[in-house]
Amino acid sequence: MPMTQTRRRFLTTLWLAGTAGFLRAPPSQAAEGALETTTVRIGKLEAICLAPQYAGEELLRAEGFTEIHYVEVPPTAIPQAIGRGEADFSTTLAVDLIQAIDAGAPVVGLAGVHVGCYELFAKPNIRRLSELKGKRVAADDPTLFKLIAAQVGLDPVRDIEWVSSTDPALNPIELFAQGKIDAFLGFPPHPQELRARQVGQVIVNTATDRPWSQYFCCMLIGNRDYVRNHPVATKRAMRAILKAADLCATEPERVARRIVDGGFTKRYDYALQTLKDLPYDKWRDYDAEDTIRFYALRLRENGAIKRTPQQIIADGTDWRFFDELKRELKA
Repeated sequence: MPMTQTRRRFLTTLWLAGTAGFLRAPPSQAAEGALETTTVRIGKLEAICLAPQYAGEELLRAEGFTEIHYVEVPPTAIPQAIGRGEADFSTTLAVDLIQAIDAGAPVVGLAGVHVGCYELFAKPNIRRLSELKGKRVAADDPTLFKLIAAQVGLDPVRDIEWVSSTDPALNPIELFAQGKIDAFLGFPPHPQELRARQVGQVIVNTATDRPWSQYFCCMLIGNRDYVRNHPVATKRAMRAILKAADLCATEPERVARRIVDGGFTKRYDYALQTLKDLPYDKWRDYDAEDTIRFYALRLRENGAIKRTPQQIIADGTDWRFFDELKRELKA
């Protein structure tokens, strides 16, 4: 047998042994009825903070899924990919979900998964966000940065010189490391890389700094048709991913090794740091609808969406299963 298959089987055995309690079928499965489909497709991109959806394969199998596929989705357009039916579920940034709903994408916000993950690095001589006026900035998610900048009175259009982070010819991390731009907003593994290289300093951490730390950063979304046609499968997939979020908090070393060996990210040390830094066990404590309302208000104030927060919530969210799972999966 090839070495890689032997190693994978060994690691899977260790994983199963360590997660035996999580893999027990919940009593509610019988009451929920049979799965409408045993196939589920989960979005995949190199973003360590999305670890719960990567670490949940065996949990999905325990829920009855037999065909589990991880599908590449673009990091800057996850809701659009879900809406097109390229995958059934993925975690995505709340602001990206709201903009997709506003644009009419057939996606549904289902749950909050974790708080924080974005960090804003700046040159050592820049101590406060307001000092970025007139400076050059790049961001993994420019929309989020614009909201952060507007919160302190900056005009994101006139006060900031934007450097595209999607241009393959421009590596924003290298530009920042070389001093060619003044600040960079990124999600894991980018902040972990900058810390390892001792480049810049963090002036905003969305996991710890208000108001961002008071709301979900990333939320679980689903394709509207899948959610409508497969409610039992939707709830069970959500249960597996939320259980995996708990594992991220209680067994970060195990999950970090799992997602590296599964090919979801490259470096164990970056993965472990992310899992230890983010409050994955807080998903029960935050209000998903309040998160959508908060970000939708900010986006509407900045002219980024047309619909009101209540219209966004009514048209593009469904918290039924999330509320049920909060009660079922009590800490």
